[in-house]
Amino acid sequence: MYTKEFEIRWSDIDANRHLANTAYINFMSHTRMGFLMENGFGQKDLAKHNLGPVVFYEHVYYFREVFAGEPVKVSLQLKGLSEDGMYFEFVHNFYDSKGRNFASCEMMGGWIDLKARKLTGLPSDLINNFDSLPHTEDFKVLTKEDTRKHGRKPKDIDPELLK
Repeated sequence: MYTKEFEIRWSDIDANRHLANTAYINFMSHTRMGFLMENGFGQKDLAKHNLGPVVFYEHVYYFREVFAGEPVKVSLQLKGLSEDGMYFEFVHNFYDSKGRNFASCEMMGGWIDLKARKLTGLPSDLINNFDSLPHTEDFKVLTKEDTRKHGRKPKDIDPELLK
């Protein structure tokens, strides 16, 4: 399992003196980027292929509080990947120093062509690198329909209502 260890800093604490929601998001992002950079997805590699990652959603589930003073570990596993590598789904788990799971997150994203500004698949060598991440027990091959499984769609309003 791929993991990163973090020290909870003063800036990671919220008004209730436990780990703030934004810190969870930052720890997960750092864990993902660590894996990607170690597996052929560094800034130079992405620039060469004109790619950028995009997040569709992050669903975080909190099980117990965690406080400053002990290190925490964040894991990363691949829950899903489309055949062309365009879509991916990760699972992050948060563990305290005693191995207790205090939070979990399911995250889905994709890859965008930075010039065309459209979703795109990955070159085959990058798909193989990406697929090297340990898989969850319920890993599946993703389709476009999986990216819309929650049924959310934008609802525009009259701009006058924003004044």
